Amino acid sequence: MQTLVIPLIPSLPSILRADPADASWVITVTLLAAAVIMPVSGRLGDLYGKRPILLASLVLLIAGSTVSALAGSLVPMVVGRGLQGCAMGVIPLGISIMRDILPVERVGSAIAMMSATLGVGGAIGLPVSAVIAQSSSWRVLFWLSAGLGVACLALLWAFVPDSKVRAEGRFDGLGAVGLAVGLVCLLLPITKGNAWGWGSPTTFGLFGGAVVVLVLWGLYQLRVRYPLVDLRVSSRRPVLFTNIASVLVGFSMLSASLVLPQLLQAPALTGYGLGQSMVAAGLWMAPGGLVMMALSPVSAGITRLRGPRTSLMVGTAVIGVGYLASTVLLHSSFEIMLASVIVSGGVGIAYAAMPGLIMGSVPVQETASANGLNSLMRSVGTSISSAVMATLLARMTITVGPLTVPSLAGFRVAFLIAAGAAAVALLVTTLVPRVRDRLDHAVTVVATDERRELQV
Repeated sequence: MQTLVIPLIPSLPSILRADPADASWVITVTLLAAAVIMPVSGRLGDLYGKRPILLASLVLLIAGSTVSALAGSLVPMVVGRGLQGCAMGVIPLGISIMRDILPVERVGSAIAMMSATLGVGGAIGLPVSAVIAQSSSWRVLFWLSAGLGVACLALLWAFVPDSKVRAEGRFDGLGAVGLAVGLVCLLLPITKGNAWGWGSPTTFGLFGGAVVVLVLWGLYQLRVRYPLVDLRVSSRRPVLFTNIASVLVGFSMLSASLVLPQLLQAPALTGYGLGQSMVAAGLWMAPGGLVMMALSPVSAGITRLRGPRTSLMVGTAVIGVGYLASTVLLHSSFEIMLASVIVSGGVGIAYAAMPGLIMGSVPVQETASANGLNSLMRSVGTSISSAVMATLLARMTITVGPLTVPSLAGFRVAFLIAAGAAAVALLVTTLVPRVRDRLDHAVTVVATDERRELQV
């Protein structure tokens, strides 16, 4: 859903009969909806059951895809894309329900693979969307996503039982509204600041509003009996530092998706550009998504042997190495694909480790909301990355004939910034206490009890 419309960006204004600034809301609204819905759907899942909220999320995805497929103007398209963004809650809910219903020996690897899909979908979706957009009507993209949503809904309905684990209390509606307002005030200027101007009154006003609203929201969450987000639990050292690392890893993940395709598509006349089409660039980037999925079991293995903290450290270190390699692997499409694979492999290991750190530090009744908050932190990181990389590459440019394109120095600086973010994530992860995940401990206890029963 995040990369679905990227191939359509140049033609969105003509498709929707809108100016480019307004058409960009088709992308922005999905990001905002996803950021708001992840902690909300997580809390709803903890209270009322994860399976019903999973099913409701997919219904919203199908509805949004259908509305977008039928849209002929800006407003219905924005509404449809907003509904598609509401489906992002399936990731933290899926991770949490696995902990509750799977056999203990399968929990670690299953959660690792589910978490890795946060990056895999975008990496694979981009070339698929580009091929469909070039060879068929843009509406096919949305009908395809609606069909996939129906298939997922049917499979969940048929094969996924509900978890019996429930949190006590009631849903904090006021807290949800406050968080939504605060996140919109924070993320909107991050995503639109380049177009509005970083020094504009609108940008400053929204950032100031975000600070005020989120501070008041935090004070309210500390006072209410059943908060939307338990900030006392979230401030625990393992949860806090994992969430900070998540922001930085999210930043690093999206940097590759933003910068490497531009380098692949840059005109060959620049001396460093490779002149690839969008479809070809997407195909060169696709192996990164496959590697991300393939390495999730590796992350689960490291977690089983050394704990999720070590897995996260390994992942962030690999990301840093990948970006440092990117500063020299620039001379062919194969070299760029290799750099992408290294970065993606690190992201896959890191993303797969985060739920273990989170769920080992929160009560079992709060796993969905805690995972929702962690997914939100990753989303914040990707938003900041988009703003930083767009601003950087827009300022460091060269002119080739009639074209103004990012310079080679700009690309290298972007890689170094992303490597720096990975290095800080590694440093933050070292601050997480060196303890074995409670999830692993629970698995050991259950396995020991089963062996004792067999002996008796």
